[in-house]
Amino acid sequence: MDRTTTESAAESAAAPVTSRWPNPLIPGFNPDPSVVLVDGTYYLVTSTFEYLPGIPVYRSTDLLVWEHVGNVAQRPEQVAVERAPARCGVYAPTIRYHDGLFHVIVTVVASPRGCVVFTASDPAGPWSEGTPLQGVDGIDPDLAWDDDGTAYVTYSALRLSGADVGRHFGIEQVRVDLAGGKALESPRPLWSGTGLRFPEAPHLYRRGDFWYLVIAEGGTERGHAVSVARGTSPTGPFVGHPANPLLSASGRPLPVQNTGHADLVRTPDGTWAMVLLGVRTLGDAQAFSPLGRETFITGLEWTDDGWPVASPVELAARPDTERTVFSFEDGATLDDPGWLAVRDIPGALARLRSGRLVLEGRGVGLEDPRPVFVGRRQRHLNATVSATVDVSDGAGGLAARCDERHHLGIEAQTGDGGTVVTARAVLAGLRQEWRLTLPASPVELRIEMRPPAQPSPALGGDRIRLLADGTLLAELDGRYWTTETSASFTGRVIGVYAREGTVRFGDYRYTGWEGTPTAA
Repeated sequence: MDRTTTESAAESAAAPVTSRWPNPLIPGFNPDPSVVLVDGTYYLVTSTFEYLPGIPVYRSTDLLVWEHVGNVAQRPEQVAVERAPARCGVYAPTIRYHDGLFHVIVTVVASPRGCVVFTASDPAGPWSEGTPLQGVDGIDPDLAWDDDGTAYVTYSALRLSGADVGRHFGIEQVRVDLAGGKALESPRPLWSGTGLRFPEAPHLYRRGDFWYLVIAEGGTERGHAVSVARGTSPTGPFVGHPANPLLSASGRPLPVQNTGHADLVRTPDGTWAMVLLGVRTLGDAQAFSPLGRETFITGLEWTDDGWPVASPVELAARPDTERTVFSFEDGATLDDPGWLAVRDIPGALARLRSGRLVLEGRGVGLEDPRPVFVGRRQRHLNATVSATVDVSDGAGGLAARCDERHHLGIEAQTGDGGTVVTARAVLAGLRQEWRLTLPASPVELRIEMRPPAQPSPALGGDRIRLLADGTLLAELDGRYWTTETSASFTGRVIGVYAREGTVRFGDYRYTGWEGTPTAA
């Protein structure tokens, strides 16, 4: 799908970036970041759960400006998430470089693939089909090599199979044969944090005389934290940092909450930083985060006695307005890496014909595990998304999806006297609809999302407006389509869909910016 127009404008209402780092570093649904520096270039990957293509790859030369250059799982069989429920699928990848190859190791939950390692000579792809690793029963795997080339996988031992399925056994580690796809020993328990729940997201580093084990604990919600231990061997024993947790927003009135799941990296000036996940909350109560878990960055220093000290995560969003227009005229392609589909590949659902993006409905809507839906991540708290739709031969529209039970949108279909437009809000099985009849098809459908207006933002829900040809059908409280309410691991994905018949879309437009409105 061609990105025909992408521009920035200075008229944004957001405050200027004053932090050393823009935060969020990679906005929108981009949780569980892992980063590697190779020959002056940074590569970063994040989780995708039930969406395909899986595992986006971002590239930067300065840790500031990032380009989405590809995806690890371009083919459904690489991750096999077609039967993975929401909150399952592609969990927490780690990207590393060794002996001329990039490696991404990941656990695909509720998939026959399990723990799998992908390799590529170029992170933009193509990536290998992946080698499953037998003997690694857990999530959030890390990959590290010692000086003699021995490979270690360190992971969070949440059992995914067998008699102990669902039980958590802390942080474990095994030596592995990557070529043979198997563990070389029984798992050994490692340091599992300070006693907070869900020790996970381990990463192992060599610095000087010590190996450092960085983990997340406290759960990926408001209690999330980063803790660290060290030892003289990659297998331990490890001694915890006396000042653990190294970083947490728990119990503090900070604009970025849920901070954790960190990976460490050298900066271009030779200092250190950590990339980590967090959420931007709205309202005085800081209770709701509409964009889900995003990628953030903060500085890291080392004390004289060799312990890391993390700086607080500062919110410093880029002030520019992002305007992106995808048109589907002759010569357009379906190759932009930012498009997503649910348990399917966008190219398998969408085709380009006569200057239109065409979707063929299967008689199911967004409540289905595999809807005919192609969308993109919402990246800004202020966002307007629109699409022009021709439903003379079908029914479909524009929607924002959290999961099968939490979504909203506007659907059009031809009816008596014109085009019947239905605005729909679905929350945990509850459904409300508003209807309007317009004279003809095509129609422009639009979703507007805005933070709560001052001076009364206490409830924390953004305002969501659903419009057709400029006419307002419904205004919704966005609290009900957030990470906290839907309990999903993903953020909002906004896109076009077909419920039945043939639906044609003329374009897809996204405008996003930061800042909070001063009036309703």
